[in-house]
Amino acid sequence: MADAELTADQPAPPQSPIELIRENFNRLTARQKIAGAAAIAMSIAVLTGVWLWSKQPNYSVLFSGLAEKDGGAIVTALQAQNVPFKVTDNGSAILVPANQAAELRLRLAAQGLPKGGSVGFELMEGNRIGLSQFNEQVNYQRALEGELGRTIGSLNAVQNARVHLAIPKQTAFLRDEQKPSASVVLTLHAGRALDGGQIAGIVNLVSAAVPQLTASAVSVLDQNGNLLTTKADPSGLDATQIKYVRDIEDRFVRRIESILEPIVGQANMRAQVTADIDFDQQEQTAETFAPNPSPKQAIRSQQLADNTTMQPAPAGVPGALSNQPPVPATAPITTPAAPGTPGAANQAQPLSTSKTSTTNYELDKTVQHTKRALGQIRRLSVAVVVNHKTERDAKGNVKTVALSDAEMKQVNELVREAVGYNDQRGDTVNVANAPFTEFLRKGEELPWWKDPELRALAMDIGRWLLFALLAGFLWLRVLRPLVRTVAPPPPPELEAGEEVPGEGEEGEEEGVVVTLNEAGEIPDDQLLPPEVRMEEIARMSFDRKIAKVREIAVKNPKVIATLMKEWMGSQPNERR
Repeated sequence: MADAELTADQPAPPQSPIELIRENFNRLTARQKIAGAAAIAMSIAVLTGVWLWSKQPNYSVLFSGLAEKDGGAIVTALQAQNVPFKVTDNGSAILVPANQAAELRLRLAAQGLPKGGSVGFELMEGNRIGLSQFNEQVNYQRALEGELGRTIGSLNAVQNARVHLAIPKQTAFLRDEQKPSASVVLTLHAGRALDGGQIAGIVNLVSAAVPQLTASAVSVLDQNGNLLTTKADPSGLDATQIKYVRDIEDRFVRRIESILEPIVGQANMRAQVTADIDFDQQEQTAETFAPNPSPKQAIRSQQLADNTTMQPAPAGVPGALSNQPPVPATAPITTPAAPGTPGAANQAQPLSTSKTSTTNYELDKTVQHTKRALGQIRRLSVAVVVNHKTERDAKGNVKTVALSDAEMKQVNELVREAVGYNDQRGDTVNVANAPFTEFLRKGEELPWWKDPELRALAMDIGRWLLFALLAGFLWLRVLRPLVRTVAPPPPPELEAGEEVPGEGEEGEEEGVVVTLNEAGEIPDDQLLPPEVRMEEIARMSFDRKIAKVREIAVKNPKVIATLMKEWMGSQPNERR
């Protein structure tokens, strides 16, 4: 009996944490066990789901607007390469991990995927022997349509394109010859549109690919049936001329802004220029004749004529004497015959003499051929508005003040010089000074919360922050209370002579103070006295009550045995 009492007085060996948890878990009720298991399972499931969601790769579009045939071929190729993918937009778009999208596009392009839902010149590779000329022509036309559709579909705003060519059969009769025509149907991306220059580029692309096809014979439609190619602009200008006018206006606006920005600031001025451009083509040829002045006269041709009429010489009666030859001369030829001699009498005398001179002079002729270039500026209209300047008053407050007359005159002169003001052309310049709203002062800057890079960074940080907050919430609200319930913390170890406060509710009420002996144990005389035992136990927490009962059972097993006997011997009604 003494040995039993000695053994009972010795302190029980400390239990391991696992045994303590098992013992406390077995002491829980069935409802508490189910609730604890459900809480642990839910916490594990939530944490696992968040972890898997955070580790899920970002998917990007590999191809969109795919035909069913191309989509099936691409899915088969991705499955063969063990690449994860997603199919969206009713099978027309395929998503793959963002870090593999570029590499997969190159791999699939090496396999000839996607084919764009139409065939190209690869259709001509498998021609069999004996194919008729008609079939060859049809295959060539299909291949040409497919290649044009692929080329147009490569534009950024175009999702898909189909081209239909109407190529007439060649004939030997020139009168019956027909010109080819083409139709293009475009499927544009959502929210995208084509400007006039892009539409003109598509028209020229198709017309240049088909022989004898003019740009006027090409029609372009969108997926809604809207005709994108207009035969004539309401203003009478084509797309090239309209673009030329806009370029001239933008160039003048940039000149005005570049010269006024250092003075008033970029956000404190606005300028608009309207240019009237002359696209009329004119050719003029003029011939001008001027008199030929005297000192420098140019002779083209000159004719001189000298006419002399001679009187016939006297002669005798026709007969033998008069027909005799003259007497031979005895004097020199230069010596005139003496008067009265027969030779002098017979010589003829001049009757009349005339001289004529005709001179033709060159004409002073000027021929002028003038061809006016297209796109000449006919008139400019310039409008500029300048913001009020800011000043500080005597109290340091900022206020807006209108520009002075001298400053407005200076701005007006600068604008005139920047645009090349010409009064003879009828140009007008109007400069106004008015206060701007706060929106124009700040400028059209993108807010920081709409920055794509910042939003992507915030998404990455928010994902991990959400994971940390959820894990902390589960630990504080679910796991830690459950761990405290299953495995209460051991009481602190005290040295000999230290006082141990009573087991109150977190120090709210003062308990019984005991002092340990040299062996670190509570003496028997300092156990709870009978008069305060029930009062102190009532103020203890549930965990402390269990610890106190264990301590009493170790120190005074007889008391516990007596209490158990009383419980076992009591009636059921009394136990209630």
